[in-house]
Amino acid sequence: MASPMELSCWGGDWGLPSVHAECLVVMAYARFSGAPVKVKIIDHCWRAPRGRVPLLISDDTVISQPAKILNFLRKQKYNADYDLSAKEGADTLAYISLLEEKLHPALIHTFWIEADNYYRVTKPCFASRIPFPLNWFLPRNMAGEALNRILLTKGGPPLFSMAEVEAQIYRDAKECLNLLSHRLGTSPFFFGNMPTTLDAFVFGFLAPLFKIPFPKVQLQDHLKMLPNLCRFCDDILSCYFRLKLLGVSPVGPDTVDANLQKLTQLVNKESNLIEKMDDNLRKSPQHPPRKLTTLKLSRTGEGNSSPNRLSP
Repeated sequence: MASPMELSCWGGDWGLPSVHAECLVVMAYARFSGAPVKVKIIDHCWRAPRGRVPLLISDDTVISQPAKILNFLRKQKYNADYDLSAKEGADTLAYISLLEEKLHPALIHTFWIEADNYYRVTKPCFASRIPFPLNWFLPRNMAGEALNRILLTKGGPPLFSMAEVEAQIYRDAKECLNLLSHRLGTSPFFFGNMPTTLDAFVFGFLAPLFKIPFPKVQLQDHLKMLPNLCRFCDDILSCYFRLKLLGVSPVGPDTVDANLQKLTQLVNKESNLIEKMDDNLRKSPQHPPRKLTTLKLSRTGEGNSSPNRLSP
């Protein structure tokens, strides 16, 4: 029997299982590979053993960073890339590097550095999940770390101002989205009919950008002009996470939910009838509860509530 594995992640909102891109990557891969991972929502990272998420704990092993977590899952025989050829494996590494280099900086900028997005969406979202008084300064620290990362990786000659850095970041990101859209084409996933590691990374980076209602939406607007990438995100959410999508009503999950709601209502209704019957019987002096099996319910007018009638 496989060892229990616990994955610590940021919580979700706006129809997403998590608002954190790297958490989404690992959560999606676990679903794709069938790994028995129990997700533990940690909405304040200081509670995680290493102060960051995603974080996978299995027995005495503690692993952070998406690439390392995915490698660990593969060693445990949960491999979503089992059917890929050597060339497809090489393509996967190349595209993941492209995502990290071109798209991830723009995602960080959209969340943490773009002022309107930060003050109206990102900060309220994260601060609402962090206990007082940490919610006053932890989001600000996260924004500072994001800015430092952008300046260290993207700042410098020939880009000397933040405006130039920002413009280049979004040019690179739009080019990356175009390449991903062209590579995906009309296929459900990047390597055919089954999702792989590349699909997990693309979904993790695109889904927050697609679903979260940012006020500054230049990159979001560009993504929405690429319908195959939007369909890709919606399909993974509906098929692998069973979440109700904003503006989309998948037939499968909604039908199941509707049937479950009807069944629940019916059971509650019949339970109320049974309770009323039981109350009446308990109040009757000639019919004590211990002799319910010998009662002739037709005398009291309750013979219509037979077991056959209670069947849905």
